[in-house]
Amino acid sequence: MKKLVKVVASIIENDQNEILCALRSPEMAIPNMWEFPGGKVEANEDIYSALVREISEELDCKIATNNGVFNDNTHEYETFIINLISIKCKVIEGTPTPSEHSKLIWLKRENLNSLKWAPADIPAVEQLINEK
Repeated sequence: MKKLVKVVASIIENDQNEILCALRSPEMAIPNMWEFPGGKVEANEDIYSALVREISEELDCKIATNNGVFNDNTHEYETFIINLISIKCKVIEGTPTPSEHSKLIWLKRENLNSLKWAPADIPAVEQLINEK
C-alpha cells in the first residue's frame, strides 16, 4: 500500500497580484517541475503552523495565512499518494529566498499555465487562473 503524505502549499501573492512559483530542484522527488512552496505536515501539527514553519525553513521569510483552505487535492503518484492542501498567504517579513528550490519566480495568474507544474499542484493552479 502506498504511503499517504499530507502536504501544505502556500499560494503567496504580492502587491502586484503575482503568485510565487517555485521550481523543484533536480535532486527533489518530482524534479524540475513547478510547485507552490510548502512541505509535509508533522504529527500533531495543524496545517497553518506547518505552512508557516515550512516557508520559514525553505524560503527564509515569514508569512501570514488567510485561515482557510483554498484547494484540497489528493493525487496518486507512482510511489506515494499526496494530500496537497493549498492556503493563500502573504509575506509579512523578509523576501522569499530559495534554499531547496532551483528558482523562484512571480507570475500573474493568467501566465501560470505557461509552467510545467507538478501534477498535484495543477487543480490549485487551475482554480487560481479561473478565480476572479
